[in-house]
Formats: sequence, C-alpha cells, structure tokens
Amino acid sequence: MTIPNFLTLARIFLTPLLIWFLLDHKLNQALVVFFIAGLTDGLDGLLARLLNQKSRLGAYLDPLADKLLLVSSFILLAWLSKVPNWLVIITVSRDIMIVMGIATLKFHEVHVEMKPSIVSKATTLIQLVTVMAMLASELLPLPGWFYLALFVLAAAFSIVSGVQYLATGFSLLDGQRRNHEWRRR
Repeated sequence: MTIPNFLTLARIFLTPLLIWFLLDHKLNQALVVFFIAGLTDGLDGLLARLLNQKSRLGAYLDPLADKLLLVSSFILLAWLSKVPNWLVIITVSRDIMIVMGIATLKFHEVHVEMKPSIVSKATTLIQLVTVMAMLASELLPLPGWFYLALFVLAAAFSIVSGVQYLATGFSLLDGQRRNHEWRRR
C-alpha cells in the first residue's frame, strides 16, 4: 500500500461522512470534510510523482474516489437547492458515461490505460471549485452571476471532457475491430 493510495482510500472513506453532513444540512461541516478530501486529491497525485509511487491500483482508485465524491456532492447539493438540476444531469451523466465506456471497452477486451487528459483534470478541478463554492456559500456569499458562471464553466468542461472521452473510446474500439480483422486475414 503506497502513501498516495492510502490518501485516495481516505478520500473514499470521507465521502460517506460528507453525505451524512449534507443530508443533515450541516454545510460548514461538509465544507471541512470536502476541503480535506480535496487536499488528499491534490496530495496523492503530487506524492505519487515525487516519491515515484504511481501504481496501477492508484490509476483506478483516484478517478473512482473523485467520482464518488463529486457525484454524491452534486446530487445532494441539488437536493439542497444549491446547484441547478441541469448541472447535476450534465456532470453525473458524464461520469456514468465514462464508467459505462470503460466497462464496454473491458467487455470487448480493449486495453484501457487510465490516464486523464488535461481537459479531464481541468474538469475535475472546476467541479471541485464549484462544490467548494456552494458549500461555502453561506459563510462567504458571492454574487449570483459568479455562481452562474461557475455552473456554466463546470457544465461546459464536463461536456467537452465527455465528448473527448467518447471520441477516445470509439477510437479504441475501432482500433480493436481493425486489429481483429487484420488477424483473420
């Protein structure tokens, strides 16, 4: 068990605590938990590079931890009327599509390297900032246009990233199909 993987597991285990605080309308406590989880997200990647502890397990666990944290946050923030439903539909649909895409590629025995793109990393960062801003909205209220801009930015990056993942997935499937056709000849 590497230090980065331990931090990623900590983020996974923090998610139920975050959910509990959100269900109890305890935004300040949820903000603290989310902030700590966000720190583990940045720290695990940094330590993996610095300590040369990148692992295959970490490549799968890290995006899973992000998805658990962000999907549950967006759904519950919508339930609390803190984010619009359209944003939840876009962000959650993207993550569902990614998971289904990976499952489809694995089903077709396509090798998938878990390496997020720059757009995907930016999407995760913008989603984290959006959730953080909404959790802090009672402590630090900002103008409505600021939140709307964050929502639009998070949605736009989620869509662009989702399209990028779709294109990559179809390309990998097409490459697999061509490889099988070549082997039959």
